[in-house]
Amino acid sequence: MKLVEEALSGSERAIAQLITMVENGLPGWTEVMKELYGHTGNAYLTGFTGPTGSGKSTLVDRVALALCNRDYRVGIIAIDPSSPFTGGALLGDRIRMKDITNRKNVFIRSLGTRGGLGGISQATADVIKILDACGKDFILVETIGIGQDEVEIAQVVDTSVVVSVPGLGDEIQTIKAGVMEIGDIFVVNKADRDGADQVATMIRAMLDLSPSVNLWKQPVIKTVATRSQGIDELVQHIMSHRTHLTENGLLPVKRKQRIAREIIRLLEQKLYRYLRDQIRGIHSLEELVEQVHNRKKDPYSCADLLLELLDKK
Repeated sequence: MKLVEEALSGSERAIAQLITMVENGLPGWTEVMKELYGHTGNAYLTGFTGPTGSGKSTLVDRVALALCNRDYRVGIIAIDPSSPFTGGALLGDRIRMKDITNRKNVFIRSLGTRGGLGGISQATADVIKILDACGKDFILVETIGIGQDEVEIAQVVDTSVVVSVPGLGDEIQTIKAGVMEIGDIFVVNKADRDGADQVATMIRAMLDLSPSVNLWKQPVIKTVATRSQGIDELVQHIMSHRTHLTENGLLPVKRKQRIAREIIRLLEQKLYRYLRDQIRGIHSLEELVEQVHNRKKDPYSCADLLLELLDKK
């Protein structure tokens, strides 16, 4: 617990060590999270998602800089895709965040997806809690940029920013229904390119077809992150969305839903490990696999058989 005390006191080295422990599932990581949890609940969480090449890393860099200039303490979690073959990840998003890398009140951590779906890492929620407990006012989460199915981010943050960009071909492909539904703020980045106005108009038209049910009118902002154009407006809309959620009692509702999902997720993981260990003790899974492979059994009957054996046990 000495490491926890050091992290709570602001030691970036201790924070990094705790994140490594949690990300790799090292012995004692659950005890660490239990100890930290009472210190969480103060940070405001903002997610950035959108297609690859839309400039999310630069956008996060400039938003973080703007928040720092307002004397906020900022944590950044940048998700990079992991190799399906080696499990490794480049973790290079922070290279684009050169403006805030050396800022005293900013902590940046890159995470590999390691099989996580929806553009985020499986450890993202736990790393968020570590940064939250250690005093960050804002935590910015950048997804990997896989496109239309990055909807998981909305389940781990308070405000979701969907980033689009002109010139990727069929712009409609970047604003499919799933992504449109999770967006609280829409950004057309690289707005100095031809077609930026068209993309913004299309997004507004799609939003008008399915207005928000919580009385929040999603803004569509044009930015040029490399020049810091539109960043102050984006930060102001993030603040406005936080105020909207707070004043209308929606923020605690959203966070309670997040807690419920997390409890179920943790329970599923524990049940899976428990059932896997129990099955190994009552039946040879390899034998069943061989029988299914030889078409002597089917996988559905095998699942029923294992469930019956577990029930009897």
